[in-house]
Amino acid sequence: MDFLKGTGVAIITPFKKNGEIDFNAYEMLIDFYINNGISYLVILGTTGESHSISFDEKVKILKSVVKFNKGRLPLIVGFGSNNTQKLVNEFSNFELENFSAVLSVCPYYNKPSQVGLYEHFFYVSKASPIPLILYDVPSRTGISISNQTILKLLEKCDNIIGIKDATGDIKKGIDLIKNTPKSFNVISGDDFTALDLVLNGGSGVISVVAGAFPREFSKIITLAKERKIQEAKVQFKKMKNIINLLFKDGNPSGIKALISIKGFCENILRLPLTPVDKSLYEDIKENIKIFEKNIL
Repeated sequence: MDFLKGTGVAIITPFKKNGEIDFNAYEMLIDFYINNGISYLVILGTTGESHSISFDEKVKILKSVVKFNKGRLPLIVGFGSNNTQKLVNEFSNFELENFSAVLSVCPYYNKPSQVGLYEHFFYVSKASPIPLILYDVPSRTGISISNQTILKLLEKCDNIIGIKDATGDIKKGIDLIKNTPKSFNVISGDDFTALDLVLNGGSGVISVVAGAFPREFSKIITLAKERKIQEAKVQFKKMKNIINLLFKDGNPSGIKALISIKGFCENILRLPLTPVDKSLYEDIKENIKIFEKNIL
């Protein structure tokens, strides 16, 4: 799983004007990432609007991504639910032999206890036919999995290989890095704090902004891994304003606007998500020009 010690892209799901999935755009994006220094691809996560994708569409997306990728990069796929049994049953409906790992988010809305989170991920781990990466994003789920619960899971579940930490809590991430085996990957899931986490021993990042600037963000993470700290910070500073704008109206609205400006797809999301407002769209457009003038 050495590829996790790099930059993964959380891929959007591109839609046509009629609301259907745009598979031509999907293929173009995958080629773009492969040709621009990305270590692996993350399909149907938060950025991919996974909870607005039907079962039949998910089947089609997984098959299409495998076809488009042609074995060139490792693939990770999102499987999450706040219904444990439903999630466990879901694995048998998909062919996952071409995927390297499952990314599974903490159960949302229910707000389970740490005991409930332990039991949930224990059963998901046992059901998953491939390695499992936990996904902790309390701003969306309403609950965070504690480091104590993670350590308890690692004692019982051999196939849990890492966590996507989108808590924004550097202290929590550093504590987890210090107390888990080197084989366990603490992956940043937060572009704002990704550099700090990697500089403190984090494996790498699953990035949103890399969806538009894969080579540039990958370079920052590579510099951090090489301990070229000052250079990494200088390059990150150049990108900071873009990142701020991308999350101003929420994700994936911001990154989809940016990717559409770059010409890969339509700026269309599925309700309840909506595109960024016109003012923010123009701000993003203008800041792309500024950023590209000062390109890494």
